[in-house]
Amino acid sequence: MEAILIDAFEFSRLGQSRSGEFAIADLPRLAAEVVKPSGVVRWSLTGGKHAQGYPQLTVVVSGSVQLMCQRCLTPYELGIDVESVLVLAQDEAGADELEASLDDETLEVIAGSRQFNVTDLVEDEALLALPLSPRHDACPESSRQESDLGSAKAPSPFGSLKDWKR
Repeated sequence: MEAILIDAFEFSRLGQSRSGEFAIADLPRLAAEVVKPSGVVRWSLTGGKHAQGYPQLTVVVSGSVQLMCQRCLTPYELGIDVESVLVLAQDEAGADELEASLDDETLEVIAGSRQFNVTDLVEDEALLALPLSPRHDACPESSRQESDLGSAKAPSPFGSLKDWKR
């Protein structure tokens, strides 16, 4: 898949907008985190200016992915629906300074560039939406019963030796 590159500062200055979708299989880092790399991730990117005049990008990412539940070890579907406002700085050092001066937890400050990779941004946002330890809200009963059966205490092979001792 070919990367989508934009001039992030010009995109923001002109208030441009772009949208599209990527196949999950075409996003290698995301595909490595899911059970089945099928489906798509839809995205939109809108440029603009922050209230204090800094260039910003608003990125919206949505879709669904199949993850493995860490509790019952069965796959489940997780919906992704995130919107992030990213204020652009000229470089990493400027991003740190700008983030400290804005002091707004709802904003993220990143280093922009003239060759900004939209594909990587969308994949990053999708990865950030994944839980650290994926789990069902309530695991299905059949898998819970199977795990309970596996954890039931099996008779000890040495139990019969105890009877011989008598």
